[in-house]
Amino acid sequence: MNLKSKVAIVTGASSGIGAQFSKDLIQRGATVYGLARSTDKLNAIKKELGEQFIPVTADITNSAKLEEWVSETFNADYYPDILINNAGLGYFAKVDDLKLDEWDRMLNVNLSGVFYLTRLIVPLMKENEQVCHIINISSIAGLMGNPEISAYNATKYGLRGFSDALFKELRYDGIKVSCFFPGSIATNFFDSMEDVDQHPNMMHPKDVSNTLIHVLETPDNFLINELIMRPLDPKAPAK
Repeated sequence: MNLKSKVAIVTGASSGIGAQFSKDLIQRGATVYGLARSTDKLNAIKKELGEQFIPVTADITNSAKLEEWVSETFNADYYPDILINNAGLGYFAKVDDLKLDEWDRMLNVNLSGVFYLTRLIVPLMKENEQVCHIINISSIAGLMGNPEISAYNATKYGLRGFSDALFKELRYDGIKVSCFFPGSIATNFFDSMEDVDQHPNMMHPKDVSNTLIHVLETPDNFLINELIMRPLDPKAPAK
């Protein structure tokens, strides 16, 4: 895919890898609709990236509002080419300590929100004469379970299953589906988590974004449907 003049939607665009995805897509000539809940953060991103970044204050768990935005933004003459389902959150705790509202919130953001937006964008992509691409950002936690993240594991395993089925469902409609499984990335994702220290050995958003751009720019009949990314050395060196 040649990214020049393409139309991309990026959720979780106000910080971390979502902001980096938006920046790199715009540098390739794409227009980016950046979705997030924080208007202030989105406006700050727009100030940095310019008119090709279109901020959209949205909660992806609100299906009615998403439907309203999609119907107002896209039509038979204006289709999206790229959807990056990046928004996600995690609460880490033992299964008997995890709060019910934390479980519900993870399910709603990490799974339901992805479904709500994808089901609205897929019909538009089917009408698009060009090959389109959906990229779902899962986690290494979508491939391996660990103590105290069982609920987060469940949502990310679920996203893998959704992505795999979607890839098989949409491939003959000219829609690529890829699922990424990154390990630890130096972003604010871990800020609210106790006992999780960021360190220089984490991956960097720019490196993850470079990989995403590479996957998007592959030839139309070439698909990387799953991709695992890890730090070579996942822990800070022992002192």
